[in-house]
Amino acid sequence: MDWFSHIIVWYLYLFALGLLFFPVAVKVFGSFFDRGYAFSKTIAIGVLSYAVFVLGVLHVLPFTKEGLFLVLLVSGFLIHRWCKPEIKKIRELKRQELLRIVGIELLFFLGLLFLAVVRGHEPSIHGLEKFMDFGFMQSIGKSTYFPPTDMWLSADELNPNGYAINYYYFGHLTGALLIKLTGTNPFIGYNLILATILAQGLTTVFSLTASIVMSLQKKLKQHASALAPTVIGALGAFIVNFGGNLHTIYILTTGYPNEEPTPFWGIMQTPSKVYETMTTTGKNVFDSLVANASYWYPNATRFIPFTIHEFPSYSYVVADLHGHVFDIPFVILTLALVWVMYEHVCEINHTTRFSLARLFREIQEMKYEIFRHMHRGIRRLHLTRKEMSYSILIGSLIAINYMTNAFDGPIYLLFLIGLFFFMYRWTVEYFIQLFIVFTTFVVVSLPFSFFFDPFAKLIGVNCSPAFLVAQKAIGPFLFEKGNCQISAPYMVFILWGFFWIAAILFVLSLIKSHAFKTKKVTSTDWFLLMIFGFSTFLIIIPEFFYIKDIYPGHFRANTMFKLGYQAFMMMGVASAIVFYRIGLWKSKKKYILQGIYIFFFMFVFIYPFLAFPSFYPDLTAGKFFTTVPQLDGSIWMKTMYPQDKELIDYINARISGQPVILEAQGDSYTDYDRISAYTGNPTVAGWWVHQWLWRGSSDVVGERIPDVEALYQSKDVDLTKQLIRKYRIEYVVVSTLERDRYKEINEDKFTKIGTKIFESSNGSGALYKVY
Repeated sequence: MDWFSHIIVWYLYLFALGLLFFPVAVKVFGSFFDRGYAFSKTIAIGVLSYAVFVLGVLHVLPFTKEGLFLVLLVSGFLIHRWCKPEIKKIRELKRQELLRIVGIELLFFLGLLFLAVVRGHEPSIHGLEKFMDFGFMQSIGKSTYFPPTDMWLSADELNPNGYAINYYYFGHLTGALLIKLTGTNPFIGYNLILATILAQGLTTVFSLTASIVMSLQKKLKQHASALAPTVIGALGAFIVNFGGNLHTIYILTTGYPNEEPTPFWGIMQTPSKVYETMTTTGKNVFDSLVANASYWYPNATRFIPFTIHEFPSYSYVVADLHGHVFDIPFVILTLALVWVMYEHVCEINHTTRFSLARLFREIQEMKYEIFRHMHRGIRRLHLTRKEMSYSILIGSLIAINYMTNAFDGPIYLLFLIGLFFFMYRWTVEYFIQLFIVFTTFVVVSLPFSFFFDPFAKLIGVNCSPAFLVAQKAIGPFLFEKGNCQISAPYMVFILWGFFWIAAILFVLSLIKSHAFKTKKVTSTDWFLLMIFGFSTFLIIIPEFFYIKDIYPGHFRANTMFKLGYQAFMMMGVASAIVFYRIGLWKSKKKYILQGIYIFFFMFVFIYPFLAFPSFYPDLTAGKFFTTVPQLDGSIWMKTMYPQDKELIDYINARISGQPVILEAQGDSYTDYDRISAYTGNPTVAGWWVHQWLWRGSSDVVGERIPDVEALYQSKDVDLTKQLIRKYRIEYVVVSTLERDRYKEINEDKFTKIGTKIFESSNGSGALYKVY
């Protein structure tokens, strides 16, 4: 049960962090279904990581376990001093409230245990971009101060101290912090971090969704039962974290070649085949679905040609710890804080509804009398300290979003521009609140952005007119010839149709129940409509614009990916609440609308049952409960590269700091640069395409490749020594991949200019210390 003890120790640390920061959660989310308990762990991780990061950037406190405990000690003291009323509330919690908190904690543990065990059946930190993510965490973990060193670009004559990671790595910092704090083996910690993010995602979405439903019950004077918030909270947690899209309809078809999508209605299976597939009963039902060769789960994220449109469930399956995955808990925390502020403003303004007629009237008046409106705003300015505090907190969280996944910062700043308009109209309050949010965002993100050079600076225009192509660029807008991709409407519907159907059913229920006419549309309803509207706006943007990066054919892929990911999570929360809201319609017609909802939801529901068993065959092979989970993500190396596993273990155990270690350079998504990825020690040149993206030039690695070749193959000892000094190399790896890459490798020279300090048990891997 060694794997289980790792999970328990990890969980106990997280449990302790949650308890410590529970008073802070109560202070902010005291009105929530669970008093904000679900957010306490996320708050703790965010606060600790940011504090350690800033202190590390300022070279005040080293990134050590002792330093972390010191920050925890100070945090505990400040919480005890500033949150005394909240601590008293916690002590006076009622039995029902305690049961809810216990339920949240149980959900967290089960989520953590589920994905940890699933990953335990294929824990490899191997494939896709796992080397990159793990390399970041290893480098951060070995850093004394920040910013951390780029493990794929060693020092040179221009930067003798090395290059900092030029990527949004704050999420990776949170992972490295948990590994260091708990003392967990990093190769095990990688998989526990992924499981933790799922557990956070499940509990925070549950809490937010249930709390919004509870608020609706009060506004509509419904019976305050805990059943509805619990059920809808669970629905929201499932949709956001496990749900797919309508692409699963292709399981009823004969399938299509990967990356060559075909309209589903033209390749439907025969009725008898569909019946055979869908009527399989009992424990074989999901095995039958997975065995259906017509469906391949990644196609749901690569449906529109040359684009990416992933969602959390897919991320949990493939297990790449990218920024958008690390940011899932912080995004939900941001949405929850925005909701709390929204509710507070609606309450102090003594209104629970908005008027479209009033809104349009103000817009029309603004055309001619903007100055009169602003003057009126000045005269009735009455921002409370609490409102401004919310704005500061939201600005800080959006900064965290930006440092974790750069696209998310602008996305939620843009969302607030629209939301604040509904909250404050054209008053000066609107501009003051935006100023507070934007200023806080800039200040809080400064320790990161000071060292970060964004690798996407221009906005491309999709399908630019010929007369603009001739201009090439106007300001930040770029007009590129030939860059024209338009999504087929049916494809867009397949990807986002479930959410839009939920929105349409929601609006229909409001119209048919005369809610607009009788002014029974609550502020919550407007909030849901704004989420659907803003998310749709995010989805439409890539049809007209894209953020310029290095990929020619997939020029709008990253833009669609990052915008769509956030749209999925936002509408996932809203769509769950919609099901409850439709059910409040006092008409039997609501069952028709709910039936339509459930029909389309089933396609979303079955996705994880197709995806997880495809990536983890033990889920369908009957081995899940008989095979002992193995959480060590490096164990695959014992079979494929046993000599490299020994080299990596030796380096991590015996070599302190981050000296430069030379290894073979290779292309992105390959097994090359595995030493630097698994140790966090910089090498001369890493994955080419990735550095090209991060640094903005292919020459960054391209110009170093001949030098790496010379280091391994040249017979000129003096040239080798010169290159060793140039790149500050202290160690050289010679193993299977080096011999495969450099056919004329000259290993003997390393014994002349250095010492062999380690040799693998099979004799095929060696580590030299050079002088």
